[in-house]
Amino acid sequence: MDFSLTEDQLAFQDLAAGFARDEMEPHAREWDEKSIFPVETLRKAAALGFAGIYVREEVGGSGLTRLDAALIFEELAKGCTSTAAYISIHNMVGWMIDRFGSDELRQRYVPDLCTMARFGSYCLTEPGSGSDAASLRTRAVREGDHYVLNGSKAFISGGGAADIYIVMARTGGEGAGGVSCFVVEKGTPGLSFGAQEIKLGWKSQPTAQVNFTDCRIPAGNRIGEEGEGFKFAMAGLDGGRLNIGACSLGAAQTCLDRAIAYMKERRQFRKALTEFQALQFRLADMATELEAARLLLHKAAIAVNDKAPGATRLAAMAKRLATDTGFAVVNEALQLHGGYGYLRDYPIERYLRDVRVHQILEGTNEIMRVIIARDLLGR
Repeated sequence: MDFSLTEDQLAFQDLAAGFARDEMEPHAREWDEKSIFPVETLRKAAALGFAGIYVREEVGGSGLTRLDAALIFEELAKGCTSTAAYISIHNMVGWMIDRFGSDELRQRYVPDLCTMARFGSYCLTEPGSGSDAASLRTRAVREGDHYVLNGSKAFISGGGAADIYIVMARTGGEGAGGVSCFVVEKGTPGLSFGAQEIKLGWKSQPTAQVNFTDCRIPAGNRIGEEGEGFKFAMAGLDGGRLNIGACSLGAAQTCLDRAIAYMKERRQFRKALTEFQALQFRLADMATELEAARLLLHKAAIAVNDKAPGATRLAAMAKRLATDTGFAVVNEALQLHGGYGYLRDYPIERYLRDVRVHQILEGTNEIMRVIIARDLLGR
C-alpha cells in the first residue's frame, strides 16, 4: 500500500490549488452575495482540463482517474466550494454521456462539455421523489422516431443556465427497471424552468425546477437502452459522491488552516489562543478526523475507478464520512473564531453555508447508511 501521490498527481493538485487561490477565492464573496454564476471563470477551469476530468481524451477529456479528480476537487473547493461543486456536477454529465452514450451522442455533446462551451445539468430528483429516486414520475413516451417527455425535476443545479440536461424518465413500469436516460437540449420546445431557488448556500450556481410539457426529443437522444437509466444514474452518483466529499474536505481544510492562523494572532487572558491546551486538543481532533475521512475517500476513489467489488458501498461510506466530518470541522472552525466567525468579513460562514447541503445532495447521508447496510446484509 502506497499512500504517496505520484509526480503527476502532485502537479494536478498544485495546478488546482493555484487556480483556486488566484481565480476563485478573490471573487467568491461577490459570487455568493450577488448570486453570480461565474461563466468565464468556469471556462478558465475547463481550459485546464477540469471540466472533463475522467472523460476520455478522444472527445476532449483529460482521461484522469477518480483519485485525481478527488485531489482536484479538494483544492478547488478551498477557493469557492459552491463553484467547485457545480464543476463536479458538470463532470458527471460529461462522463455519463461519454461512458454510456452512443458514439454519435459522445461526438455531439462531450467536446463542448469539456470546454464548457456548453454547461451540463443532471436531472434525477423530482418534487415528489427525492431519496426514493426510483419512484420518479417524469414520463417519456415513444412516438415514432421521438420521445415525448412530461414531468418536472426539482433542485437542479444549473437549471435554466445549463445547455445540456441529462434526464431520467420513466419509459416502462414502476421501479428502477422502468427508468431510461435522455439528453435534452436547452431551447427544445416544451422545456421550461421555474424561478431561481433562494438558498442558504451554493449561491454561485443557479438552482431551479426543470419542467417538461410535451417536450419532444429525437429517439437518438436516449442514452443506452430503455430501462437502463437508473443504473446509469447510480453509476454517475458514485463518482459525484466522491467529488462532493472531496469538496467538503477542501472547505474544511481551509477553514482549519484559517482557524489556526486566527488563533495564533488572537489573545485572551494575556495569552494567544494557541496556548490553551483545550483548544490545542480541538485542533488535533479536527485534523485527525479530516485525515481519516480523506484516506477513506481516496480508497473509495480507487475502488470506483477500478470498478472493484464493493465500490458503491465504499463511495457511500466515504461520502457520508467526508460530508459529516467536513461540516463538523467547518462548524468548529467558526466556533474558534468566536463572534468574528459569524461575520461576513470572514469567509468561514460562507463555507459553513456551502458545505451544509453536501449532507443532503447526491443522496442524503441517511440514504448512504441504507446503501451501506443493504450491502453488508446482502440485500
